[in-house]
Amino acid sequence: MWRDSFRLQIFCLLMAVLAIVVLVHNFFQLEHLDDDTVSGSNWITENNVQHSLSQTTKTTGKPYCSYKPQLLSKREQAEQESLLAAIQWPKPSDGKIAFVQSTDPAHSDFVIVKPSGFFQVGDQLEVLVRMKDFQGKPKQYGGDYLQARIHSPLLKAGATGRIVDCHNGLYKVFFTLLWPGEVKVSVSLVHPSEAIQVLLRLREERPDRVYFKSSFKSGRYSETTECNVCLPGDLPVCNFTDLYTGEPWFCYKPRKLSCASRINHAKGGYQKGLLSREESLFFQSGVNIKRPILSSGPDSVIVKPKAFADSSSMDRAEDPTVSPSGYYYEDQWKSRTHQIHPFNKSDDITKCLQGKVIHLFGDSTIRQWFEYLTAFVPDLVEFNLGSPKNVGPFMSVDLKHNILLKFRCHGPPIRFSTVFSSELRYIANELNGIVGGRNTVIAITIWSHFSTFPVEAYIRRLRSIRRSIIQLLDRSPKTLIIIRTANVQELGPEVSLFNSDWFSFQLDSVMRKMFSGIAVHLVDAWEMSLAHYLPHNLHPQEVIVKNQIDAFLSYVCPLQT
Repeated sequence: MWRDSFRLQIFCLLMAVLAIVVLVHNFFQLEHLDDDTVSGSNWITENNVQHSLSQTTKTTGKPYCSYKPQLLSKREQAEQESLLAAIQWPKPSDGKIAFVQSTDPAHSDFVIVKPSGFFQVGDQLEVLVRMKDFQGKPKQYGGDYLQARIHSPLLKAGATGRIVDCHNGLYKVFFTLLWPGEVKVSVSLVHPSEAIQVLLRLREERPDRVYFKSSFKSGRYSETTECNVCLPGDLPVCNFTDLYTGEPWFCYKPRKLSCASRINHAKGGYQKGLLSREESLFFQSGVNIKRPILSSGPDSVIVKPKAFADSSSMDRAEDPTVSPSGYYYEDQWKSRTHQIHPFNKSDDITKCLQGKVIHLFGDSTIRQWFEYLTAFVPDLVEFNLGSPKNVGPFMSVDLKHNILLKFRCHGPPIRFSTVFSSELRYIANELNGIVGGRNTVIAITIWSHFSTFPVEAYIRRLRSIRRSIIQLLDRSPKTLIIIRTANVQELGPEVSLFNSDWFSFQLDSVMRKMFSGIAVHLVDAWEMSLAHYLPHNLHPQEVIVKNQIDAFLSYVCPLQT
């Protein structure tokens, strides 16, 4: 009898030890989520349905790092393939192209089709661009990245054009004539097709060309290690993958400190020596980066007013994908998709925002909105949170009118100076913590800091943000959500390798497709920066920011008709 009792005690003891081992193992898995757990046997997709491993497929594209790629549902896989196909760029038929055979903007030209024709407001203007190499020979293939606009300097008017690549060295540009008077055409070569192939290679093969770092500290001892979405080599790493979104982020493990001792995140720097000598010839300031292409004939047309037109409605269209989405006239942006009214007085902004909470999420280009509103509205006073300059988070308060304005940067990758680890937040997670409602306004931008990564990484981030937006609108349909698009910027040989307009254009195209069909509004910062006469700048000048704010506030407080 006592033997049975002893055996029972031994059995219970073994079961207790086994339970403790399993508990410790599960706790370790939770604290140190590995890649198998991130991909997971149960992955929440945008429609909030769990898919087992048998229902998911891996991305078919080339993995952009040594870690396992994300597992996608069939629906997500199909969307990703569609998005990547939509931004696929033409490639030269031959592999290696000599510099003298690359596109030369000085030898290239454009002509206006029917320059002496009769044009009225609302008509289409067609321009033919003919690309040639440095020997003056016509190009036989496409793939150059161009930007084009029409403008009337005296009227401070401007609009962008729609460019069609004919894949034979010829390009057609279509402009909608939106104001009367003399209208000039400007076309620029941003990058030759040969440079685009270099940028494609860098995006796929060198996502580490911008590197990041984090400091780890315990007492007086500290260490700094490199961080990124992907880390080469077999050194031990700290896995900071976000538990909810599954966004991957890793740092090399400090030699003496634990991963839990991380205190901050910062931009480390930019890799050098990315190009061969031959490749560097495709990136020369004053030669083939953002250089004008001149007309071989007239470069302007005369546009007559449209007879018997209702000027208040003739320039607006119901289609939100209409091109161009708007235009400048007398330095004011006129949207063709919704009515914008100017907020020239601080009292007008105060009246619009009274009783509202405004969340601004993203990078430094939407931080400009926070800075503009705080500076322009006297009663909106910034509350000192002790945050690092230009990093945030920031908050401004108007107690009299019950206005709360907040800015927070998006989660890594973020090329800011220093962000406290406790302030590293993903937009999707922040959205999940917002109650929402008719007095909640949310504006989001996310693009510039993803330019060095394969597009799949950007699609993944937008997918998690979109999921959270849909859930927020489902529980609080009256919440107003606005997306600020990317914008163009000044480019040189080095900046082109990290933040080229071509990278931004590709990401912006993906963003517009992914947010189409859901109840969000766009502020078209891309066209606003490209159509304006001021020099391109990553952080547009105040007159452009003011027009962005007018478009933003016109969604918050639309004119009653």
